[in-house]
Amino acid sequence: MKRIINPWKGMEGYNCFGCAPNNEAGVKMEFYEDGDEVVSIWKPQPQYQGWIDTLHGGIQAVLLDEICAWVILRKLQTTGVTSKMETRYLKSIDTKDPFVVLRASIREIRRNIVLVDATLSNHQGEICTKATCTYFTFSKEKVKEEMKFMGCEVENEVVNPFE
Repeated sequence: MKRIINPWKGMEGYNCFGCAPNNEAGVKMEFYEDGDEVVSIWKPQPQYQGWIDTLHGGIQAVLLDEICAWVILRKLQTTGVTSKMETRYLKSIDTKDPFVVLRASIREIRRNIVLVDATLSNHQGEICTKATCTYFTFSKEKVKEEMKFMGCEVENEVVNPFE
């Protein structure tokens, strides 16, 4: 896998709850490219629990929505907004787990509407939550002008994010 370079890092005002590395309250996700998929390895924290030692469902939705957005960034080289998200909670996730794995990929593209499928698995590889995000994507011209988005690249070096 190759680490995806965060194109927003260092930008004034950038404080995304999902991926900003300096947002103290945020989940600080990092992303990797693995073939057609975008992958994130994330460590549950006790401050993100709902019930005792159980990862809050809203946090799970944040993680899944965020990885879907990064699929749009990396694979389509643009941005967009979530217009719909369908989430299925299959199994609880323990906040004491050493890590969870998120994976997402494009299912379908219809002009500027993109369906992205995502899963959240526990450290044992069991899929605990699934989501499909429907994204309304912006034109590359719009994101270049208005968001100063010049692209989303990967590092050259292959890494193992599980280490």
